[in-house]
Amino acid sequence: MVSSRSQSPAIGTVKGPGDDGNQYVFITSNNRHVKIGEFVYYTVQLPGLDGTVRSLNILGKISARSLIDHLPDRIFADTEISPETIAALVGFAHPNPEIYQVTVDVVGYFDPRLGFMNPRRTPDPGEKVYLAHDDYLREVLNKRQPQAIGSAHIGSLLLRDQGAVPIALDVKELVSTHMAILAGTGSGKSYTAGVLVEELLAPHNRAAVLIFDPHGEYGTLSELRGHPAFTAEDGYAPKVKVLTPDDVRIRISSLDYYDFLTLLPEMSDRQQAILNKAFALIKRHRQGQYRWGIGDLIEMVKEADTSVDDEGNEKLGSSAPAITWKLDRLADMPYFHPMEHLAPKDLFEPGQVTVLQMNEVSQEAQQVICAAVLRQSNQARMNTQKEYILPDDENYLPYPVFILLEEAHRFAPAHEPSRCKTILRTILSEGRKFGLGVGLITQRPGKIDADVLSQCMSQFLMRIVNPVDQESLKYGVESAGRDLLKELPALTKGQVIISGACVNTPVLCQVRQRLTQHGGETLDAPAEWQKHFQAHRLRSRAADQAPVASRKRPNTFKGVSID
Repeated sequence: MVSSRSQSPAIGTVKGPGDDGNQYVFITSNNRHVKIGEFVYYTVQLPGLDGTVRSLNILGKISARSLIDHLPDRIFADTEISPETIAALVGFAHPNPEIYQVTVDVVGYFDPRLGFMNPRRTPDPGEKVYLAHDDYLREVLNKRQPQAIGSAHIGSLLLRDQGAVPIALDVKELVSTHMAILAGTGSGKSYTAGVLVEELLAPHNRAAVLIFDPHGEYGTLSELRGHPAFTAEDGYAPKVKVLTPDDVRIRISSLDYYDFLTLLPEMSDRQQAILNKAFALIKRHRQGQYRWGIGDLIEMVKEADTSVDDEGNEKLGSSAPAITWKLDRLADMPYFHPMEHLAPKDLFEPGQVTVLQMNEVSQEAQQVICAAVLRQSNQARMNTQKEYILPDDENYLPYPVFILLEEAHRFAPAHEPSRCKTILRTILSEGRKFGLGVGLITQRPGKIDADVLSQCMSQFLMRIVNPVDQESLKYGVESAGRDLLKELPALTKGQVIISGACVNTPVLCQVRQRLTQHGGETLDAPAEWQKHFQAHRLRSRAADQAPVASRKRPNTFKGVSID
């Protein structure tokens, strides 16, 4: 609560209620401070439960403004005439002759235990409106203060001086209720994700993080190793494990029937039925065994496609050879192995970020790898929580984990089948109970599954100009508010609207500078052209200056000189 001693001069006077019961309108000539998204407040006297009367500051956010009184337009038509001079002559003695009507959405008064409480009482006409102080905003916008355990300092309030009001997110809410970073190309979404990972790996968090990296952009996080900003006196230093496509191994026996359908070439209905039967057979024959390979599955396919005629002779059907040929091709894929495997114990550890680079992996293989890792991580957390597995099990995962999916629209497309979409829906709806959090990052929110997007309770919205993507946000992201969504096309690189469970109220934020390098910068094509042109020019000059004898080579054909 802002004390009366620190109260700044009023910036306007209340005119009356707005279009709905949660709005009010005030009049001001202070154009400098009435920006969309800015925080203001009025003071109200409310009775407490103990009978005492409390003076409370009711915070609100400016959602609209309009010019209602100004100098005649003709004054501005002549660039040689000073509008200020004319204003003085016609009786506008005030330094700001324009008058604005400003609409404010009430946020409420802040209760340290419950957050913002809306009194459902708009101010009376004539009440004064004040600009909220930086100190007050630092206290009430953030669920946790910067550097506190469980906080993530993402940047500072956009409409205030740089760094005046730092914005710190609640990591508990961020990772348990899931999050989404939605932005157009070049808006800084991967940069923002990098800042979040830095905060998660800071000494006051020490998270266990896995990143699916389709473009190889997050390898620069290796700079976290030994960085003084991420070390602590107790010896903590973050670990970074970067797995290249050559390191990716998924055990064949961890895949299910639908994974195989995704990886194999198109199959007829009969071939699919035979393969499905083979999976049932291998589960029955290999019950209790973790590991089986392509060869074992091929045996089951032949058994499933074998029939016995009236004379008792076994006959192999025509589908088995075709399926066998397709399975043999799958055996050549290096990412799927009968024994080797990236188990949860290999991928997760508190104080460690694992970057799974898949920039050289096909789309189909990416889908299956992602589905397999998500499925096994989810099972590992559930079985560990329920004490179904012991610490020596490779799937034992006794701590919460967080998984970031870059290019999430590939893994959960809106109107296409996807191997990952079903498991993602399950994790997003149930993962909170078992400590498995997911973060989605995409440049095409209009192409991501609406059910998946709606389960992300914290949202980071950056510059989006595509009308389809803008429209999808109105239904998939409810907490940001329509007034802030209107700002999306005007945001510049590194500016973000943060809303949802990780903050007390939606805010416009300028993302802080990363402490590690960003690996997703756009390639500077003109600079590359210049560099290669100069290198080619130097080589040509060196060749021209070489002795004639050394440059002359006889023409030969099959070792015979033809000069």
